[in-house]
Amino acid sequence: QLQLVESGGGSVQPGGSLRLSCAASGFTLDSYTIGWFRQAPGKEREAVSCISHSGSITHYRDSVKGRFTISRDIAKSTVYLQMNSLKPEDTAVYYCARGPAMFGLCSMPAPRYDYWGQGTQVTVSS
Repeated sequence: QLQLVESGGGSVQPGGSLRLSCAASGFTLDSYTIGWFRQAPGKEREAVSCISHSGSITHYRDSVKGRFTISRDIAKSTVYLQMNSLKPEDTAVYYCARGPAMFGLCSMPAPRYDYWGQGTQVTVSS
């Protein structure tokens, strides 16, 4: 059964860290792009980061560059999003999603992703 399950969300103070996990089942990570998205209340969903099917290409939105790191463990079929120096504006529900393999890039619009997880809440507040 094809499934994406996020975990690792929670509440942290500004400057804190969280590591999100996206456990994939029913397909292999080395055949698909995996993206992380987020949606804050009253705002549109936005792309946060992605990792290519090869694992060699990653991409980040400007506001998280230098603070977030995407990685994956093929053996565990899990993609991670390490989030450091968190800010209140990072507060959102975070989703991982599966997209098609793209050569030379991983960034693509949300409609290209065909399976989505249920999301995990991240709250950054003092």
